[in-house]
Parts: sequence; C-alpha cells; structure tokens
Amino acid sequence: MSVEECGRLADGTVVHRWVLERGGTRVGVLTYGGIVQSVEVPDRHGSVANVVLGHGSPAGYEDDPGPYFGALVGRYANRIAGGSFTLDGRTHRLARNGGPNSLHGGERGFDKRVWCAGPVEGGVRLSRVSPDGEEGFPGRLEVSATYTLDASGALRIAYEAVTDAPTVVALTNHTYWNLGGAQEMRLAAGHFTPLDDTGIPTGEIAAVAGTRLDFRAFRPVGTGLDHNFVLDRDSGGPAAELYSPGTGRLLTVRTTEPGLQVYAPDHLDGVALETQAFPDSPNRPQFPSTVLRPGEVYTSETVYAFGIR
Repeated sequence: MSVEECGRLADGTVVHRWVLERGGTRVGVLTYGGIVQSVEVPDRHGSVANVVLGHGSPAGYEDDPGPYFGALVGRYANRIAGGSFTLDGRTHRLARNGGPNSLHGGERGFDKRVWCAGPVEGGVRLSRVSPDGEEGFPGRLEVSATYTLDASGALRIAYEAVTDAPTVVALTNHTYWNLGGAQEMRLAAGHFTPLDDTGIPTGEIAAVAGTRLDFRAFRPVGTGLDHNFVLDRDSGGPAAELYSPGTGRLLTVRTTEPGLQVYAPDHLDGVALETQAFPDSPNRPQFPSTVLRPGEVYTSETVYAFGIR
C-alpha cells in the first residue's frame, strides 16, 4: 500500500491517492469523494488493464461530477421524491438536483467532499463528519468507509455511521465497470421496483419474469437500464455477476444491502452496480427502513471479487 499526492481541486485543496495492491488486484482510491479511480486486474491471457471508468486527475472529477464516476455516494444514494421526507413528524427539505427529486445526497453530497484518510490492515479508512443540516439532512453524522483488499484480491468496502439525532442514511459506491468489450450479467433478483417517469418507485414490488429486466441467467447487459432490483436474500449466491466473454474477466458482487441499482446509460461504455437501500425509502414505509437513530450504528458491506472464466 502506498499514498501519493495526485493533484489539487480548484480551491487549492490537495487530493491524495491511496494505492492498494494484493492478490493480483491493484486499486486506486482518492480522498476526494472516496472515488475508486482505478481497478487493475488481468484477463485470461494475463494482460492487466483498468476495468473502471473515470478521470486521470481530481480536477477531471470536479469538472465532470454528473456521472459520479467511482464515487462514494451519500447521505442518501439514489432518489428521494420531491426532495423531502418526514421523520418523527418533522418534514426535511432537500435539494432537488435530480429533476423534481433529490439525487445522491444533493448538490454537494459525499462524492464532492475531501475525506480524511488513514491506513488499516490491507487498506485505507476514509472518514468525515457531516454536520447537522448538511444538504438538508438532520443530525450530525460521523461516517467512515474502509477499502481493503483480501488475499485473493477482492475489494471490500465497509461503511459505518452514527448520528446524534434521528436521520436517514443510505450509502453506496458508484463505480462503472467495463471488463473489456461486450458484457453479460446475472442477478440474484426475481423482483424489481417499478418506477414513475421521474425515477421514483411506485411502491409496487414486481416480478422480473417476462420483462427485459430478467437477468436471473446470464444475458447481455445492453443499455438504457436505470432500475432497482430486489435481491433474493436467501439465494446463498452472489448478488450480481458481470462477465466479459472477450477477456474472460468475471466480477462477482456480494452485499449486505437489500437492493441493487443497475445503471447502464446509453452514453457511457460501462455499467454501475450500486448496492443500496431502495430508492425513496424515507417516503415508503413498506420498504426496508433507512432510519438511523442515536445509539445505533449504520453498517453496510459490499465485496467485489475478480476472477477468470
């Protein structure tokens, strides 16, 4: 593991890159936005390449924030309808930065902040304090994200947070994966949450059978996807698998989260696999709760393992 200064933001703030290397995997993580800038793994012929989308410098991410390349997203990943939610009888107003809705934590979410960083065994721990009222969210939130590589080269991201007042929390990583050429995907998800025309769930849990969202067997990813899948928690297998027939690279994703947002836009040559709470959960009591109260600890973990097939 090593750390290096890799550039400055427009206001002169220094950004560092932590480089983790183990088990044939090499990962670069920025203190700006907790961004996974690079993941280098071999193909079936031993040729090593970066398999994530992004920019070469911190300035690139600052100038092009829209895609959330590799970012640590919070306080609330995905959308909150109308930019507001009510908790314990109090309504909280958020930025409407995604059409009529709040998206990925607001105008200046966790992806646009510089995090404190320190070494841990096998990786780096990023931390920051989100003050009460930041982007409209209640409570002073102490949050950390720990990035480690295990002996096999799998990347583990573990999140923790505590608050001094009732709030909502839902964190994710927004890396776009491109394993080389056309990609196929398999999901442990027999259901999804249908959306309205602004990307907000209708509240229904629908079966994927007979729809273009049925990825229970490997099939081409394609484009035009921006959907939350309800993960089959009792499957015993990975939440998602992404495979490139051309290179033989295989990505396996396991998570403690109940949902997976698959985002494969037409204009980018990659797919984001965002392990997450369901969109708009603060306004949907039938969805798994994202409420965090004083004395509780928010935890979430996702593991990205790499292989060859």
